[in-house]
Amino acid sequence: MTDRLPQLKPQEMIRAMERLGFVVRRTTGSHVILRHPTSKRLASIPVHNRDLKRSLMFGILKQANIGNDEFLASL
Repeated sequence: MTDRLPQLKPQEMIRAMERLGFVVRRTTGSHVILRHPTSKRLASIPVHNRDLKRSLMFGILKQANIGNDEFLASL
């Protein structure tokens, strides 16, 4: 198991989550809310022009109940 996530822009993370089956549910302010249709898991991703911090990415993956290896495979 690798614990090193690459630096990603918010749009790159949204695309990776969509590859994992998540669907954009809505946009609230500067955040995109994604939902998985079968398991009803939610993920909230802030959208701005900077790279996401790794600690924030870990939190988003934990919120969505996705393992690091599973996420890295979707990149």
